[in-house]
Amino acid sequence: TGVRLSTLLKECGLQKNATWFVAESAEEIKGASTIPINKAMTDVIVTYGMNGEPLRPQQGFPLRLIVPGFEGIFNTKWLRHIKVVDQYQLNMNDFGHLQRDPRNAALEYQIGPKSVITYPSGGQKLPDRGWYEITGLAWSGGGAVRQVDISTDGGKSWHAAQLKGTPQPMAHTRFGFMWNWQGGQHVILSRTTDAIGQVQPTLEQVAKFFGVAYTPKYRPPMNNNTIMAWKIGSDGSVTNGLA
Repeated sequence: TGVRLSTLLKECGLQKNATWFVAESAEEIKGASTIPINKAMTDVIVTYGMNGEPLRPQQGFPLRLIVPGFEGIFNTKWLRHIKVVDQYQLNMNDFGHLQRDPRNAALEYQIGPKSVITYPSGGQKLPDRGWYEITGLAWSGGGAVRQVDISTDGGKSWHAAQLKGTPQPMAHTRFGFMWNWQGGQHVILSRTTDAIGQVQPTLEQVAKFFGVAYTPKYRPPMNNNTIMAWKIGSDGSVTNGLA
């Protein structure tokens, strides 16, 4: 529960040359983050309540910022000051996050589209041949989930999964796909597309994007929203498909 930051900024008389805002915390290191003003005018909330009661101290009492879909460090706790500026400012929380490379910066703020298959997944086992529902969760910091596709052949072909319920912005969406396993080895994958058209990438695609040689142990430098693979063995056992 709270008030939209856009409401507060309009009341203060936001000027046309505003491009960023700085949210400063009252914690001992004076942690602060610089966030695009367009995000502030979209859905950022200055929050004072949670679960029907005032924020608890450990949750940032009396005020904290909620920046939906962005990396958690931008949800400034113990909010004490908001400053609107016309250029990027390097602050305590931004140290180590600021990337001059625009490709890196594009992945810094928003959580990209992500999905994960929860059944069948690592450590589980299909008891016998037959029909199974491949199911899992999908989400995106770019808005609601629009589509989830499933592959049972390591990405050679894709099939649309069923979305359970009505997808909501920045929220988990359950998906399911019926599959008839007739034995043999398979690699199963899920891939999410969100409301603004972003598609969940593979590790190979991200490595190519950054000009890095791909290996199964490669991990992206920013938020990792890449496709997770599960390998189903001939005996039905499920292990990491990237290993």
